[in-house]
Amino acid sequence: MLASAACIAYNLCMQYTIRNIPDYLDAELRGVAHRQGKSLNEVAVEALERGAGLSGKRVRRRDMREIAGTWKHDPVFENALAAQQAIDEALWPSLQKASPIARKTAGKGTAA
Repeated sequence: MLASAACIAYNLCMQYTIRNIPDYLDAELRGVAHRQGKSLNEVAVEALERGAGLSGKRVRRRDMREIAGTWKHDPVFENALAAQQAIDEALWPSLQKASPIARKTAGKGTAA
């Protein structure tokens, strides 16, 4: 069972080691990666896709590029979130003994 799962995981994320890359090709791939703000791996995979004639097919991505930066301000959501962050002081007796500043700042998480 474990061997089967390992085989599936290995084939889903196939890795290659390619040797003897000519200097001119290495320089071009690195240049493209730098200009496009992509990793060398992304650029190399795209080049392999184009070379194999697969660049027109939909590629399964493992990131959230399509939704990054699309957050819209929603007052209803913000209000619901604020309600969830409210502290019921009756459930937290230690806050009743704390200073007003501690009560006011309790429950406010630190932004990462």
